[in-house]
Amino acid sequence: MVFYFTATGNSLYVAKKFYENPVSIPQVINNDNLNFEDDTIGIVCPVFCNVPPRFVVDFMKKATFKTDYFYMILTYGNNHSGAAEYTEQIGKECGIRIDYIRTIMMVDNYLPVFDMNEQIAIDKKIDEQIATTLADVAARKREIPAVTDEERKHHAEMIKINESMPSFNSGEQITLTDACIGCGVCAKVCPVGNFYLKSNKAVRIKNTCEFCLACAQNCPQKAITLNIMDKNPNSRYRNEHISLQEIIAANNQNKSIRGY
Repeated sequence: MVFYFTATGNSLYVAKKFYENPVSIPQVINNDNLNFEDDTIGIVCPVFCNVPPRFVVDFMKKATFKTDYFYMILTYGNNHSGAAEYTEQIGKECGIRIDYIRTIMMVDNYLPVFDMNEQIAIDKKIDEQIATTLADVAARKREIPAVTDEERKHHAEMIKINESMPSFNSGEQITLTDACIGCGVCAKVCPVGNFYLKSNKAVRIKNTCEFCLACAQNCPQKAITLNIMDKNPNSRYRNEHISLQEIIAANNQNKSIRGY
């Protein structure tokens, strides 16, 4: 059994390598029954500022996992800054013994800092990383990567930046432009249901955001940008192996919106 959280398909692509039908966390987190049992259970998710998304942490707090082997795979794009250590600690706080954690470097989809065209052009040996991790999990390897002092320092710096400039990583900077045609894609890919349609235009609900950027990355019109910084507003990304329909199926909280 594998659970996942995805915004642009990276973590879903990895999750499908480990389990034919992985389970979307946004689609089950509000279920009454969150008791899961299997020989092995895994969670695949990105790390935002070196830790799993709040959505994933909330799921870990709510759910009960009965398994002999629990693992987590963390996708990142540039610097994971010891994400494994912080994820292991989160697991302990949730009452989960994590047996194995691995980070996998993929396209960094953080739009304020990275140009998606440049990221896509970098060969990060993704499939090779996945193959190594698959072998580890198949062998039930038990390992949490060690964290260096330099990684801890970088993590502390990121936390400091986020605390001093909360709008840099919150929904406040997400902006809908006049290019919006009211297709509703943003409403269907947002895992927290942060958009709705009014008069054939998308409207954003403020103060509710994971800042996963699924809305901006998947908008077919590139009508969603960031008002503080958008490295290349003309370049967007979705994992080439994952369809828009799969992102919608994973995240859609607005079942009444049709199309796509």
